[in-house]
Amino acid sequence: MEDKLKENICKVMKRLFNRGLISALSGNVSARLPGASDFWITPSGVFKGELNPGDLVKVDLHCNVVGGTLSPSIETPFHAAIYRRRTDINAIVHSHNPITTALTLAGIEIKPVTIEAAITLGEIKVIPWALPGTEKLANLIGEHVEGARALVLMNHGVIGVGRSLLEAEAIVETLEEAATVQFIASLFTRDIPLIPEKDIELMKKYGRYS
Repeated sequence: MEDKLKENICKVMKRLFNRGLISALSGNVSARLPGASDFWITPSGVFKGELNPGDLVKVDLHCNVVGGTLSPSIETPFHAAIYRRRTDINAIVHSHNPITTALTLAGIEIKPVTIEAAITLGEIKVIPWALPGTEKLANLIGEHVEGARALVLMNHGVIGVGRSLLEAEAIVETLEEAATVQFIASLFTRDIPLIPEKDIELMKKYGRYS
């Protein structure tokens, strides 16, 4: 099962790269099997668009390397912080969504302007600037991740968390889609209509959105 998990991490990274949500050396993904504490994470300093399962690194919740030969992502501390606090989370995707990041820097709140965003994102939490790879950043993320699916890191990127890799990947993609739609709409109007809350609740209840 771990072999399949590692393969899927690499597939997610390739898709993110092809969609322009990460670049050659930016972004990271981690995942663990349900019920496990140790997790597999992408390595540091390796081209992200062509990762192989053998490139991944296994670490414990205290960031100790327990498997693999390469150095883990410098963002391992915040992955560990999330897993320590959220036993329901089995996958984390950290990408560098350009439109999401730009709107947040401009002080614009990203709103649930699409069906998928309204149903899946929940509250989008914004994390103040902190140096990448530091315990300060890990602590800030840990403090804000409770109850969240999507987080935006100021001047940095976004984080999507989920029970599976698919869920976490979908969060960062849905966030960028919503940000893009909102940005384009804002070029033509200041009054962007939102989906009525009662309809959102109905779609959540019956799963009528895909």
